[in-house]
Amino acid sequence: MITLRPANQRGHFDHGWLNTYHTFSFADYSDPAHIHFRALRVINEDVIAPGRGFGMHPHENMEIITYVLSGALEHRDSLGTGAVIRPGDGQRMSAGTGIVHSEFNPSPSAPVHLLQIWIIPDRDKLGIAPSYEQRPFPDEEKRGQWRLIASPTGTQGSVKIHANASLLVTKLAPGQSLPFALPAGRYAWLQMARGAASLNGTPLGQGDGASITNEAALTLSVAEDAPEEAEVLLFDLA
Repeated sequence: MITLRPANQRGHFDHGWLNTYHTFSFADYSDPAHIHFRALRVINEDVIAPGRGFGMHPHENMEIITYVLSGALEHRDSLGTGAVIRPGDGQRMSAGTGIVHSEFNPSPSAPVHLLQIWIIPDRDKLGIAPSYEQRPFPDEEKRGQWRLIASPTGTQGSVKIHANASLLVTKLAPGQSLPFALPAGRYAWLQMARGAASLNGTPLGQGDGASITNEAALTLSVAEDAPEEAEVLLFDLA
């Protein structure tokens, strides 16, 4: 079963410096029907104005992935990490027993557009030491194929998260299709980061999401007359 989560039904707040959409309940957005899906707790689509950002703030016991679509995001944390996250990078922060960090758009003129993702860690991974990991994943590794970005084991060069969940990303050109075999007993969430596509015949536009249950075979397709390529995130979940 594929259940659509339309982009225009997400929570939305425009704070001037931050234009944000919440797929699941978050901060001042409360939606009892959309609190989480399996271990997937947060998908926030954020556009942060030039020279603005989130000051130092704490997290604990959460796997946090930042996926930048355009622009750049500067990250600093209480571990001493200083990094700039750019489009294509795979980044995760394991909050563990507690971490404090900031996220800032260093550009004086360009906004940064990103997805921030929270995944609930496995119960036996609660209370681990906080850590940070980041590495680039070039577009050529994503075009026309699934590229594993995050996983529990760090296989295929993915960043390692402390949860029974994996994140795969693809970029599909107009006219392309791509299958995915969902193992028995697994669930999935698909998030359209850019462009439009159909999933097993269900149309999806930019910002749409879809929960997937009891579907062994998935096919993602982009129409031949689509005006742009589609960038898609797929979460494989226990």
